[in-house]
Amino acid sequence: MTELSKIPQPEQDATSARDWVRTLAKYREPSAFRSSFELVVSAGPFILLWALAWYCLSISPWLSLAIAIFNSAFLLRLFAIQHDCGHGSVFKSRSVSDWVGRVIGVVTLTPYDVWRRTHSIHHNSAGNLGKRGIGDIMTLTVEEYKALSPMRQFQYRLYRNPITLFGFAPGYLFLLQNRLPIGLMNAARYWISAMGTNFAIVAALILIWYFGGLMPVLLIFLPTTLLAATAGMWLFYVQHQFEETHWNVEEDWQLHDSALHGSSHYVMPSVLQWFSANIGIHHVHHLHSRIPFYRLTEVLKDHEYLATINRMTIRESLASVRLHLWDEKSRTLMSFAQARQLYG
Repeated sequence: MTELSKIPQPEQDATSARDWVRTLAKYREPSAFRSSFELVVSAGPFILLWALAWYCLSISPWLSLAIAIFNSAFLLRLFAIQHDCGHGSVFKSRSVSDWVGRVIGVVTLTPYDVWRRTHSIHHNSAGNLGKRGIGDIMTLTVEEYKALSPMRQFQYRLYRNPITLFGFAPGYLFLLQNRLPIGLMNAARYWISAMGTNFAIVAALILIWYFGGLMPVLLIFLPTTLLAATAGMWLFYVQHQFEETHWNVEEDWQLHDSALHGSSHYVMPSVLQWFSANIGIHHVHHLHSRIPFYRLTEVLKDHEYLATINRMTIRESLASVRLHLWDEKSRTLMSFAQARQLYG
């Protein structure tokens, strides 16, 4: 159990997770001005830093690379805004949110309509042991793991290894897997989303190559993309992979309980919270995904209970990389070593 979660909690001011959804409904209305402002202060610096990095190629490739690395933080924030567009929480108009999301999707290499659907599946099944496999990081129970052959156990260990999850997976996911509507291959609209995004990406890369050659691609595009993807992968991991997370078999699973207790409150310095668009306040987001990201801090200020539960610091989150198996008996996520010690 994390240190912060041991702090005595204030008494819950709503009787159930479902009650919290009704309580939080008043925060769901976005402000057109605020949403537009957040989009401008995210996209504007991203474009300017891209241009500056390109200009600096004639001065020093290392300077360009340094700018590209810094610019990955703005790309991460753009992805978080695209994420909110998918929930319809950026603009009141669903159409406006969708088209803003589609445009950002070209920059983040993420087909918007495909991602929106798979992420919706994630929200509607997070913590459900009977519905794993789309939009999540695969997690086996101790019993499921023990039932695997030695080769399959090795494959699962390899999949859950930090080098795989945070070294190879981000590049594979954003550069390769996102090029196809994986999991939604039978629907034409998702093929249109994937192929339309691919066409726009290829067109942009051809223009970059035509005017600047390979160096802008190698020293600006790839580093910015891969670092943002890695940071995004880490954030997604710690949002649900922590010791006291919440999983249930399908007949016992309840959407709102899983949202409240199976999502972390990732406590970060204010600058990192800004660049990640408050996505660390994930338990509130899962309880009511229509709340705009810039109103999530308002929720915590108004409701002390939500500000104090599921808290995880960056230092504490580092320990989560060793947790790989859900133990249905102790109802905790545990390491391979802990499972072996307890169950052989």
